[in-house]
Amino acid sequence: MFSFASRRRRRTKYYRYCQYVRCTKSLPRAIEPEDVRHLVRLTRVVRDKALILMLLRTGMRVGELLRVRIQDINLRNRKVIISESAKNRIGRVVYFSDDAKRALKAWYSQRDPNKEILFYGRGNNPLSYVAVRRMFCGNLEKSGLTGKSYTVHCLRHTYASELLSAGMPLESLQQLMGHINVETTRRYARLTDKSLSDDYFRAMSLIERGEIHGEYR
Repeated sequence: MFSFASRRRRRTKYYRYCQYVRCTKSLPRAIEPEDVRHLVRLTRVVRDKALILMLLRTGMRVGELLRVRIQDINLRNRKVIISESAKNRIGRVVYFSDDAKRALKAWYSQRDPNKEILFYGRGNNPLSYVAVRRMFCGNLEKSGLTGKSYTVHCLRHTYASELLSAGMPLESLQQLMGHINVETTRRYARLTDKSLSDDYFRAMSLIERGEIHGEYR
C-alpha cells in the first residue's frame, strides 16, 4: 500500500512531467518546395487557389484569414490589416505576393460583391475551418500528396521557412508572424540554418580524413 505522502509525491512528479510535455514543442513541419509548386499548380478552383495562396504568402493563421473583410485588404499595396490576432489579440500588418494578388483578383471577379467577408460561407458568415480543411485535403488528393501528412497549418510553417531561407532577418519575420517571443520564431531557423550544416560537414570532413589530434580524458 502506498502512503498518502507517497501518492502525493507520485502525483507531483506526474504533474511536472505533463507540464514538461506540454511545454516541449517539436519542430514545425513545412511543405517541400516541389510539393508547394505542385499543389498550387493543380488547385484549379478560383476560390481555393486564392485561399491557399493567401495562407502561403501571408503566413496568417487560418482563423485570421477567415475573419478578413474586403475593407481590410489593400490590393494596390498588397497588404492586409489584421485588427486582432486569433491567438494573442494583437493586431499587425501582413503583405502578399504578386501570385497571391492575381489569385485574389480572380476571386474578386467571381465572389458576391455584397459579402463583407473575403471568404464567406452561408449568408454573410465566414467560411468554417472544417470547410477549409476539407478543401485543402481535397486539393492534396488531386495533387497526389495525401500520403505526406500535410495540414492546412503547414502553409504557415512553409511561409516562415521560405522567408528565412531567402534571407529575411528573424526579427522581421517575428513581426509578420505575430509572435510575441522571438524564440518562437527561432524554431523555424533550425529548419533553414544552412550555416549550421556547413559547419558540421566542414568539421566532419576533417574527422573523416583523420586530421584532428588530441586526447579526450
